[in-house]
Amino acid sequence: MSKKILIGSRGSKLALLYAQNVKNTIIQNTDFGESEVIIKTITTEGDQVKDARLSDFGGKGLFSSNIEKELQNKNIDIAVHALKDLPAIETAGLITDTFLERNDPKEILISKNNKKLKDLETKSIVGTSSYRREFQIKKIRPDLDCKLIRGNVDTRIKKLKEGMYDAIILSYAGIKCLNLENEVSEIFTTEEIIPSAGQGIIALQCREDSQEIISLLKKINHDETYKRAHAERNILKVLEGDCETAVGAHSVIEGENIILEAELFSLDGSERFYEKKIEKTDKYRQIGKEIGQILKTKSNNSYKR
Repeated sequence: MSKKILIGSRGSKLALLYAQNVKNTIIQNTDFGESEVIIKTITTEGDQVKDARLSDFGGKGLFSSNIEKELQNKNIDIAVHALKDLPAIETAGLITDTFLERNDPKEILISKNNKKLKDLETKSIVGTSSYRREFQIKKIRPDLDCKLIRGNVDTRIKKLKEGMYDAIILSYAGIKCLNLENEVSEIFTTEEIIPSAGQGIIALQCREDSQEIISLLKKINHDETYKRAHAERNILKVLEGDCETAVGAHSVIEGENIILEAELFSLDGSERFYEKKIEKTDKYRQIGKEIGQILKTKSNNSYKR
């Protein structure tokens, strides 16, 4: 192997912190040194589309396609992605099979005057770019108005403080990584708001013919996170989930069991389909496929009525 590894990452502050985490983990677990692991910043289409839903312009792939092209063209060796932003179906010739230890997957609320969700006034405007979060909030507080918000974490908090929104929903993992916990008004349990599949997980992608890189990545893979990632992602693979598919999925491993729960909303958010299963941990791939199929059947049967 060349004595240099090129890591491709989005250029946001949060994405670069994730990439630095990957770099540090590689250095700690291999014989590569600081100067031999290089982070390359790549602008994605998702970063350029600032005031519209990603689903209107091609979905999750807008955050990953440019980075994947750099990988396919051998301009980088490893691509770093937030797993929740990566399409469920793998791009031909590439493999995403390495995951760092999961960060906190929960959702949080940041609001004016530090109010909790239940204390927001009727018709308060809640900012989110996700149909899933919008439908989940509406399920708890149907009297609130959800409004599209885009941009990185700092931009969204700035828009809130400028009075464009009364509250915003974000992932706790990003807030923690950016040391912004003091901004948080409320932390939701994963039962109150089921997070996006893979939320809080940093995923590493490489070319499927890069045997040396694959061998290196095996040294830094976190086994429990690996199983949880595949369980949750297999739900999306069955549902062919993307940004326009409002799906929440979350798993935990307790002893010898994996517990997986998921919800799927109808396109307008008026119907919710929910499933939860427990299996032995070695069935982590199977449980995701089973829940995905149950949700698919439930929703299809509903639309046939």
